[in-house]
Amino acid sequence: MSISQQSPDYIRAISAYVPGKPITELAREMGIPVDKIVKLASNENPLGMSPKARAAVEKALAGVERYPDQFELIAALAARSGLTQEQIVLGNGSNDVLDMAARVFLAPGRSAVMSEHAFAVYPLATMSAGAQCLVAPATHFGHDLAAMRAAIRPDTRVVWIANPNNPTGNFLPYPEVRAFLASVPADVAVVLDEAYNDYLPPADRVDTLGWIKDFPNLIVTRTFSKIYGLAGLRVGYAAASPEVADLMNRVRQPFNVNNLAIAAAVAGLDDHVFLAESYDLNRRGMEQLVAGLKRLGLEHIPSHGNFVTFKVGHGGAVNQKLLQQGVIVRPIAGYGLPNHLRVTIGLESENLRFLEALEHALQ
Repeated sequence: MSISQQSPDYIRAISAYVPGKPITELAREMGIPVDKIVKLASNENPLGMSPKARAAVEKALAGVERYPDQFELIAALAARSGLTQEQIVLGNGSNDVLDMAARVFLAPGRSAVMSEHAFAVYPLATMSAGAQCLVAPATHFGHDLAAMRAAIRPDTRVVWIANPNNPTGNFLPYPEVRAFLASVPADVAVVLDEAYNDYLPPADRVDTLGWIKDFPNLIVTRTFSKIYGLAGLRVGYAAASPEVADLMNRVRQPFNVNNLAIAAAVAGLDDHVFLAESYDLNRRGMEQLVAGLKRLGLEHIPSHGNFVTFKVGHGGAVNQKLLQQGVIVRPIAGYGLPNHLRVTIGLESENLRFLEALEHALQ
């Protein structure tokens, strides 16, 4: 018997996460110069990081020989949220805190509920803990909360909800989410993944962190990878009851968020001008892409994030034609959507380049 067969069956059953294709990889494969490639595959901020965050990183370089101190970022997040510092858990990106939640509450013999077409990390985190994935059918490509509630079994210990959802962009009105929370057994953790909530119109936003006092089984996760432009530095966080946060910190890797990421996140929180510019660029880019897709006669899923998922028929073939033109988008067959592609909203010129390449790819 080989050494790999000594791994538990539930680990060997996992399909590894496939990220968006890096620019350098496409350059090697196609022989296209790096500066001629447009990457719109990974929902990154096309403006980069905030100027304040960049300055903070440069200053923090002087202390990289020291292990990081998470206090300043935790204190800043607690102050802005009205929570205590004991309720904040930092992660190496929000994926890290999602994994912590799974390790705290899931194990062989337990299950987790998630939606069809939801974020790929939910089944990864569930299966790596040895638990069973219970996938509720989607409605119009989005979460069906009634179906998810019906899927909860006595052995269910986690429910995963993404709002807005990746990769479809669907948004659940918050009154519906709160009603769902009220219906879930108190011994089932509900993880509300809000990686894209910064792109919601202000009128749609709700202080979900304030719900934790009413629902101690609620865990809210957020990230600095999207509107803050810090995807490469890997920093996110969870907000939870003190008891749940304590358990998550017990399984958290020591020093899981580095000095540079902490400094950038603290500074980025206060760069309101940059955040407003990023929000406005995304709004205008969404209008540009949706108009272009309609002009090409393509259906799209209305999105509340910084990306649009659209239907093309043979997604793999169209994606390959885009790659040959130096345009990287995201095929999402692994999400049960083989006839769709997801495109991140970029700069105006990048969006135009994508639409021109797509028109050519469809011919």
